[in-house]
Amino acid sequence: MSDRNDVVLETKGLVKHFPISQGILFKTKVGAVRAVDGVDLQLRRGETLGVVGESGCGKSTLAKLLVGLETPTAGSINVRGQDMTRLKGGAMRRARRNIQMVLQDPYTSLNPRMTVGDIIGEPFEIHPEVTPRKGRTKAVQDLLDTVGLNPEHVNRYPHQFSGGQRQRIGIARALALKPEIIVCDEPVSALDVSIQAQVINLLESLQREFGLSYIFIAHDLSVVRHIADRVAVMYLGRVVETGGDEQIYENPTHPYTQALLSAVPVPDPRLRGHRDQIVLEGDVPSPANPPSGCRFRTRCWKAQDICSQQDPVLSIRERSDHPSACHFAEPRDVVHAL
Repeated sequence: MSDRNDVVLETKGLVKHFPISQGILFKTKVGAVRAVDGVDLQLRRGETLGVVGESGCGKSTLAKLLVGLETPTAGSINVRGQDMTRLKGGAMRRARRNIQMVLQDPYTSLNPRMTVGDIIGEPFEIHPEVTPRKGRTKAVQDLLDTVGLNPEHVNRYPHQFSGGQRQRIGIARALALKPEIIVCDEPVSALDVSIQAQVINLLESLQREFGLSYIFIAHDLSVVRHIADRVAVMYLGRVVETGGDEQIYENPTHPYTQALLSAVPVPDPRLRGHRDQIVLEGDVPSPANPPSGCRFRTRCWKAQDICSQQDPVLSIRERSDHPSACHFAEPRDVVHAL
């Protein structure tokens, strides 16, 4: 059990529903897209929490909620004991300094009309108390040097940098306000594999140097395993399994996690014949109309009557050592490449 003083970020019952409306002149709400539908997470000091799942499971919406780019429908987001959902004005602005974000696409997340110096220095304009105006140029140059870029390139524009360099600029911008928490929303998915490794190594180095805590969102399980201390698996707006690195990758108990791991390509020809591949039937249900009970039951080979009637709680089951939201959670050997 972790010390509560080590928890730097915690969500409880976090919900984000996007209303579905009909009508031209008079809009009538006819439903809602349940992008995030009751997520409980904890992030500890100096830890990396990986969040994985298929496209459309709510990972990016969760990231936007954590940094305040979206307003929750319900639930709480506590950063160092402060409920971010209840703060307003100056108190919210000050609290948000402590949690920053690295966006997914380095080609669209940097303003092409601004120089690199202006992009990295923009947080100082919003939070002038962080760095005096006279020292901002030096601060920007130091940030460029910290992420492995030439400090003399402050007057260049984003198009003059490669994809990996642009992502380093995004990381420098996230570091500007000296946050304790950084939310990384698929920060390497748009990069070449060789560049991905460089950016991951940079993030790990910065974590050690500055004592950062990361929420690392990705769909690539191999990337998450390389950097994460703990992993939360999301499906249709909810966390269905969470645990340490070895618990999730070596001893998965939820059928969805097992299916994800079995889909990872195995490069070793000697292992392919022994592969226990799980092929999921059907499509992911619509988040506007999720199934009753367990949301994964429509694609699950273990589904029984109770699965449609009772929504399984994320908890430690009889044959498991970590929380799983499945009535029939049990370990299953999956040959994978991670």
